[in-house]
Amino acid sequence: MRQSYRIIPIYTSDVSGVCSALYELGGMTVMHDPSGCNSTYNTHDEIRWYDQDSLIYISGLTEIDAVMGNDEKFLSDIKEAAREFHPKFIALVSSPIPFMNGTDFPALAQVLEEETGIPAFAVPTNGMHDYVYGAGIALEEIAKRFTGEKTGRIQARTVNLLGVTPLDFGPVSHVEVLKENLNELDAFLQAGEAEVNLVVSSVGLRAAKVLEEKFGTPYVVGTPIGSYTERIAKALEEKEQIPYRKDRMQGEIEEIMEQKGNRNPASGEEIKKPEAAGRQKKVTLIGEPVTMESLAAGIEQKYGCPVEVLCPLEKTEGLLCRQDRWICGEEEMEEALKDAEIIVADPLYQPICPKYCMFYELPHIAFSGRIYLKRLPVLGQLI
Repeated sequence: MRQSYRIIPIYTSDVSGVCSALYELGGMTVMHDPSGCNSTYNTHDEIRWYDQDSLIYISGLTEIDAVMGNDEKFLSDIKEAAREFHPKFIALVSSPIPFMNGTDFPALAQVLEEETGIPAFAVPTNGMHDYVYGAGIALEEIAKRFTGEKTGRIQARTVNLLGVTPLDFGPVSHVEVLKENLNELDAFLQAGEAEVNLVVSSVGLRAAKVLEEKFGTPYVVGTPIGSYTERIAKALEEKEQIPYRKDRMQGEIEEIMEQKGNRNPASGEEIKKPEAAGRQKKVTLIGEPVTMESLAAGIEQKYGCPVEVLCPLEKTEGLLCRQDRWICGEEEMEEALKDAEIIVADPLYQPICPKYCMFYELPHIAFSGRIYLKRLPVLGQLI
């Protein structure tokens, strides 16, 4: 039952990830799906939906059209909308039903591009992956097709911020803190002119690799969170990857503990518990790998306590430290947390956490939606 969830929700799907990644880029995102409304993909997962327009549509796929493979209505509706709104591009997104039917989305995208003159592409989603997969592929496609050619005009000390979506970072005002932490950053659409790319979440990794191959632009992985920003700035200056954290021996941890005391990394307050006397408590972080590893590095650097990251998302290769773990499913997560002492995670994880652990809320929109939006912290100010 590793894929069964009884208590906690699952993360936002790949389809919603595409909508979030392309939301403000001026294109038209079309989901081939029978729901007929945007509620599943946007009103629950997309915090910009009520305040900012975006050309996101549902095809309203009918049972008979799905069974008979009738794509003509789908194409006709898209062409009609494109003639009215003149989008910069058209992105076709698959839901589970057309995926199971084997709908040829790349071919449909080619037909649309030929008949409308508008760049069109397909994002191979199926509703069975998480948002990092969908958003990552969508931004990868944008990086391939819409970043132009290298001009040779590299702007000194400029940085592209890749992987920013509200699903991980919340409102734009929260992202501004990341920018302030690193001073001036250029927009994504100036990708070919930047000196270095900073991948602030796993969503941006695919695009960073495309830009490196296309323009030779190096990239660094990390989120500029509090005191960890200095290490990222140094890596950007040197254009080299840096390990988030180094493996520490128990003796090193005890030495740091004696110097800094046994304090909670979230509040800085002293932790008092008799049975834990003389031992530094371990902090367990749950969430997206790049942001959580960066937060873990900052906590270790500032407070000297051991930190473990548990990542339930698909994309973790090369993003997790050796001592951290990828977790598959609710059952495995509950087992991994059974001895945890201090947990920092979305509030909806609390029901599967040990009764006597210290739990600190870190809401994640991609997990709990807009439920805790008003309590959403600014990642850049956490430590």
